[in-house]
Amino acid sequence: MQFLDDSLHPENQEKVVITVAPYGPEWMPEDFPEDIPVTMAEHIEKAVECYEAGATVLHLHVRELDGKGSKRLSKFNELIAGVREAVPDMIIQVGGSISFAPENDGQAAKWLSDDTRHMLADLDPKPDQVTVAINTTQMNIMELLYPEYIEGTSLGNPLLGAAYSEMTVPAGPAWVAEHLRRLQASGIQPHFQLTGIHALETLQRLVRKGLYTGPLNLTWIGVGGGFEGPNPFNFMNFVQRVPQACTLTAESLLTNVLPFNMMALAMGLHPRCGNEDTIIGQHGQRFGSVDQVKQTVRVAKELGREIATGKEARQIYRIGTWYKDADETLAANGMLPNRTAGPIVPSAHGR
Repeated sequence: MQFLDDSLHPENQEKVVITVAPYGPEWMPEDFPEDIPVTMAEHIEKAVECYEAGATVLHLHVRELDGKGSKRLSKFNELIAGVREAVPDMIIQVGGSISFAPENDGQAAKWLSDDTRHMLADLDPKPDQVTVAINTTQMNIMELLYPEYIEGTSLGNPLLGAAYSEMTVPAGPAWVAEHLRRLQASGIQPHFQLTGIHALETLQRLVRKGLYTGPLNLTWIGVGGGFEGPNPFNFMNFVQRVPQACTLTAESLLTNVLPFNMMALAMGLHPRCGNEDTIIGQHGQRFGSVDQVKQTVRVAKELGREIATGKEARQIYRIGTWYKDADETLAANGMLPNRTAGPIVPSAHGR
């Protein structure tokens, strides 16, 4: 992304699109019973509360009544329908892992099969977005979950912690190509969850080959354990490499969430919060998803950033927009055209 002398002035920045992830699939309800919903009514109520607090994108997972993450697509259909009826302007973003929780203590924490994950393109009603990983990657979420942060929680169980520490994100070339094909055929927008510049480069190559022809809405994930670490230089290097007309959201974990969200807000980018990312605040207190959204709104307002409504967020994300080919996609996302004969002559893609 390019920054002009006045790019940090709030009047020259997009309105803030706040993503909330309030279903915390890695936690069990007893870890934070005041905040983690279990029943379907509680799931829907949490979405409404987050929307009313200022979040316009709902990163969605769902639980069974025993508190474990649901792997049933029928439960996702039920929750999507309920949220859409309660808050129709909210962008519904289904977590592409569905549920990566282990079934029992000591079992591997696995994402579902390729075929099952492809079935997210068949959800009914359709979500606005499904998150998509690029490149198979280690996802050891335990690497930065320091003992003092998880003491007394389910992740403090050594067997469960060991299971999560060995988790990987399966997202090889054939799976990604087929998943993007199915999502696009269903009119569902991918939201790309990127683990570092290597994933961004692979995504750009997919666009250049015409395998994806839509807006590039990206999230940088700084959680360590095979993803980028929560180092500001990692984030800034990534920001510099993102094409000009993309949207970029920051995601981290625990007490790194607020600092990275503040950096994103200051630069005209977008934040993500919620109990999937942290259940504690900067002072070690339990910190629920709605309160995290309210805090994000306060920080944004201090910086002069306006909060996007649901309808404005849809415009910023270009929900429902598709392009005819690779050339149109490259231009719309602020990327250089594919090489023809001779050197590429840059064209202006500014904001």
